[in-house]
Amino acid sequence: MIRMPEKLKRYSTALLLVPLLFCSNSLQAQDTVEWTTLGSDFAHTRYSTASEITAENFEDLEVAWEWDGSSMGAVSGRSTPSYIDGKLFTVAGARRNVVAIDPKTGETIWSYRLPNTGRWEYSMRADYGKGVGYAEVDGRSVIYMITPGFFLTALDAETGTPLKGFGTAVPIDGFPETGVVDLLANLGHPYDPYEGIPLERGYITSSSPPIVVNDVVVVGNSAEQGYAQSRIENVPGDILGYDARTGEFLWKFNVIPKPGEYGHETWENDAWQWTGDVSSWAPISADVENNLVYIPTNGATIDYYGGFRPGDNLFGTSLIALDASTGERAWHFQMVKHDIWNYDTPTAPVLLDVNTPDRGTIPAVVQLTKQSFAYAFNRLTGEPLWPMEYRAVPASKVPGEVLATTQPFPTKPAAYDLQGLSIDDLVDFTAELRLEAITALADYEIGPLFTPPLHPDNELGKLGAYICPGGTGGVNITGPAVADPTSGILYVTSHKGCGTFAIVPGEQADTQYAAPTGVTLSRYAASRGGGRGPRLSSGIPLWKPPYSRITAIDMNTGEHLWMIPTGETPDRIKNNPALAGVDIGDTGTGNHVPMVATPNLLIYSDVDSDGNSVLLYALDKQTGEEIGRINVPDRSRYGMSTWVHEGKQYIILQTGAKLTAMALPD
Repeated sequence: MIRMPEKLKRYSTALLLVPLLFCSNSLQAQDTVEWTTLGSDFAHTRYSTASEITAENFEDLEVAWEWDGSSMGAVSGRSTPSYIDGKLFTVAGARRNVVAIDPKTGETIWSYRLPNTGRWEYSMRADYGKGVGYAEVDGRSVIYMITPGFFLTALDAETGTPLKGFGTAVPIDGFPETGVVDLLANLGHPYDPYEGIPLERGYITSSSPPIVVNDVVVVGNSAEQGYAQSRIENVPGDILGYDARTGEFLWKFNVIPKPGEYGHETWENDAWQWTGDVSSWAPISADVENNLVYIPTNGATIDYYGGFRPGDNLFGTSLIALDASTGERAWHFQMVKHDIWNYDTPTAPVLLDVNTPDRGTIPAVVQLTKQSFAYAFNRLTGEPLWPMEYRAVPASKVPGEVLATTQPFPTKPAAYDLQGLSIDDLVDFTAELRLEAITALADYEIGPLFTPPLHPDNELGKLGAYICPGGTGGVNITGPAVADPTSGILYVTSHKGCGTFAIVPGEQADTQYAAPTGVTLSRYAASRGGGRGPRLSSGIPLWKPPYSRITAIDMNTGEHLWMIPTGETPDRIKNNPALAGVDIGDTGTGNHVPMVATPNLLIYSDVDSDGNSVLLYALDKQTGEEIGRINVPDRSRYGMSTWVHEGKQYIILQTGAKLTAMALPD
């Protein structure tokens, strides 16, 4: 029998039960608190009931151990380990080794990886595995992982050996006889087991783990980055479902609808036949009790130009709720129609139950975005928690490009960071800096959110459009949000990340890639690097601070509670000669920051003002007031976690090739 462990189910039913399940007495005597997915739970709250670390003892934390994955080629630090059944499980390195670690000592218990393949070697998401999936099969704990070559592996959690009876033999030398599913077999495209899909047709890989919901392994995927494409053909990132015990293929959801399917009419020019992407490279969330999975997607083939794919391009840059057993669509919402801005949805949807003043308790899902909006819905029906307005947005001046005339704007919560750019947003520490900023932008078009890119030789005579936020702005992959399910408060890390994106003729962009996907050159495509864009001679950002922030949003009301800059003002700004004698306050570092929430604290990490020292901060969750800070060995990226093993609470920092465990002294 396959069952979803109760420790996983408890997060999916009513998150409001957390205060009842973990009363103050039990918090004082915790022996084990698990962190079962990369986001802690199926809701991806990154919240833990672990409570040994408090405001009073936070500054006593010290390094308990470090695990070094450099021998496995680990670099990115983008995998949050899961703590399950007394072990840590993670992935490391470009070959995506699955690793089990002793949580008390940091010693490696076992590791496993598949042999190399040509399709692995091409993967542009190799070191970005983010974590593992987990379920219990016939009383045995099983770890699931998607490789960069797009194979699903199932491993015995105790031994690291491939799960017997799962999948079928793959005709590649060195592959195990069991424990592996070739995911390409169910996408419907010709492929070679070793080399994968011909690059002329496209490419697909993975950058997030699967999620196991009620006996079904749900698999997302990732395409080549849209800013690294110059040809219009590609494969769609269809979502796949498999039996958790046998690996049997169960269903496929077409993210680019075929004739007769919902949304097919949003793909004009027959582009549905040959173009692609629309993948789910960010992690997937789930409501296990209601058997729903929530799929965040990115836009279609080629960022910054989509003239060859007219229409709204459903299900691009959307949130899709699917029935986990059948793959049928329950509801969806498209955040960006005909996305050309690289506004791909970068983080997992967050589930929590909210208590609204006028409508009572609502099961909610919130999707954070690069465009600095928190899109909030009833997670069962897809109804927005607050009215959604469709507002007029600028038209494109690029030949052949036809954009949507309106885009959806949530009326609540308010934007948590910069949207669009005007003169009022520019730096005003001194009159001289403001004038320099205005002058620097004179050669660029600026405007509101959804200002489109410009092409060479545009009629405005501009070098390009300066887009705010750009592809790195708002919320992004390195800073997932945190939610406290006991209060309904969402904590969002964001930064101002404007940019200019030079689009050039497709034949010019094509020379930048050694092995491009597709065949037919696009009329326009992104220039590698996107163009330097305007700068101030002093190195001070063009816009007003804060450059990065944490915003606390009460999702019960949709109101912002507080906002603080993250970290400290960088020395290059604080000691800048152009600001001599000017009190600029705390600007924030400009970094997205990893965070975790507990009953006692909101904890995050950022660099010191010199950019070399790294600090771990503890905040009061209700006010944002700093409670304490300590030095830690290295900068954290993507996320952090906290759990309790044998009565001791640990905080795991993802420090590049290493994992750093912080704990109180014995």
